[in-house]
Amino acid sequence: MDDSILLKYDGRAPRYTSYPTAPHFGGGVGAEQYAAWLAALAPETTLSLYLHIPFCRSLCWFCGCQTTVANRYEPIAGYLRSLHREIDLVCGRLGGHRPVSHVHFGGGSPTLVANADFRHLLDHLREHFVFAEDAEIAIEIDPRAFDPAQAAVLAAAGVNRASIGVQDFAPRVQEAINRVQSLETTARALDDLRTYGIERISLDLLYGLPYQTPDGIEETAAMAAELGPDRISLFGYAHVPWMRPHQRLIEEDVLPDTTERLALYRAAAGMLTRLGYVEIGIDHFARPGDALALAAADGNLVRNFQGYSDDGAPALIGFGASALGTLPQGYVQNAPKVPEYRRALRDGELATVRGIAISNDDRLRREIIVRLMCDLTADLPRIAARFGADPACFEESLRALAPIEQDGLIHIEDGRITVVPEARPVVRTVCAAFDTYLASNKARHSLTI
Repeated sequence: MDDSILLKYDGRAPRYTSYPTAPHFGGGVGAEQYAAWLAALAPETTLSLYLHIPFCRSLCWFCGCQTTVANRYEPIAGYLRSLHREIDLVCGRLGGHRPVSHVHFGGGSPTLVANADFRHLLDHLREHFVFAEDAEIAIEIDPRAFDPAQAAVLAAAGVNRASIGVQDFAPRVQEAINRVQSLETTARALDDLRTYGIERISLDLLYGLPYQTPDGIEETAAMAAELGPDRISLFGYAHVPWMRPHQRLIEEDVLPDTTERLALYRAAAGMLTRLGYVEIGIDHFARPGDALALAAADGNLVRNFQGYSDDGAPALIGFGASALGTLPQGYVQNAPKVPEYRRALRDGELATVRGIAISNDDRLRREIIVRLMCDLTADLPRIAARFGADPACFEESLRALAPIEQDGLIHIEDGRITVVPEARPVVRTVCAAFDTYLASNKARHSLTI
């Protein structure tokens, strides 16, 4: 496929980890509404839990997460006390011991939590929830501050998946983003995890960073695969300094342009597929027998605030500052700043400050977007029938997609849209045709390629 055709449709679009997306959340949904939504959940509803730990030892300049540098442990300890309080308050609204299929600790760097405190936190969750026997308990790890003792504690606490940030193994790239991390450091963390039985491991790579070259990122992809993870993500770096001012520390004149970003993506993706990984969605790769690859093959892949997942839980409960949640009625988000988050909990209130209630039309369009993001195809008449909608409601979206179809990036037949595999980099642009919120919002998004 001619690169010029793909580049015609590069632009800024949401990553669609939700629909409607977070910029459209508002103060109309707060703590009171969230409490009512929690109370309305059927007792048998399986839950997925996310716990946000917004602290790091140092600031990575590329980071888009809600986090801060902790130079001592007391702020972390104080935050954990609030996190325990939030668990109590949320479970008071839920009532009973609800079933849980997935738990994810994100950040920040969750492994900054002291070993005893981490054990206590998981014990507290188990006091309130009933973990499935095969529940996935995952944690994000910074290998630069990780040791065998931590690996032992994680395993004993039931952690069975670890996600390790790599970004790029080239020293010049690492220095440009303030994330110096050798191959040896990363390999040692994987060895420690495997020694204690944590075999399910994901590695995160980024393309679009300063000084990256196709040859260099191919080498990084090969080195990452050599470490033997069952999953590798290949995210496009989102340079959004208007949202994350510390990204201004990265020199913009050494960032690759769109043509170069596409070449970087193709080089890394090509290497990973040649090494036996299956490409999933727009930015994930997995070994053929991995649960994510199996879910993709079966049409059961989902997309949520953590990205692609095989987690079919109908509700995601977020704990911690800035944490996001999904319930049948809509989306919620906690106060993003730690002081504001802690203040609400100290006053005995839930920390939810924004969200959005979703309509039947939102659910309809969300299903289309999720299927395009996960499967690269969506059957519009079939989806419309599920939601009792008239397929004619998509006429405007189909008109917007006509030029993309004429350029051969998608096929539309009998109402089914299929994105050709070579057009994965512009799937978000295809999804945007079904997003009725974009035109009325001034939010700036990351590049699609």
